[in-house]
Amino acid sequence: MELKAKLYLVDEDGNKFMGIGVLWLLEQVRHQNSLRKAAMALGISYSKAFGMVQNLEQSLGVAVLNRRKGGSNRDGATLTPFAIEFLSLYRSFEQQAKEGLQSPYAQFKQELNVLLAGVDEHGGEA
Repeated sequence: MELKAKLYLVDEDGNKFMGIGVLWLLEQVRHQNSLRKAAMALGISYSKAFGMVQNLEQSLGVAVLNRRKGGSNRDGATLTPFAIEFLSLYRSFEQQAKEGLQSPYAQFKQELNVLLAGVDEHGGEA
């Protein structure tokens, strides 16, 4: 048995705007220099990726992408300086939050093992 935790940020209405999917998307944009290519790399539609970025920007009130317009392919995006710092901050928060779950999880596992040792396969006392 192991613990898996999903973290995400929600706005005041309870709508998700930041989680692992958005993190992966922005990291791919950083690598690909294109929202379209980042979406393809993650196997999601461009419109979904665009919506994810738009939702994040609206929730934070700041741009996370520098979009390049014009040219033959009208393709290209880079992360804003804010977005680069935000990704670092979010990764650090995510790591600390998950590490913080280890101690309560270890306690839970220990207590569960004691509980399991005292019951039979039908849930009654052994």
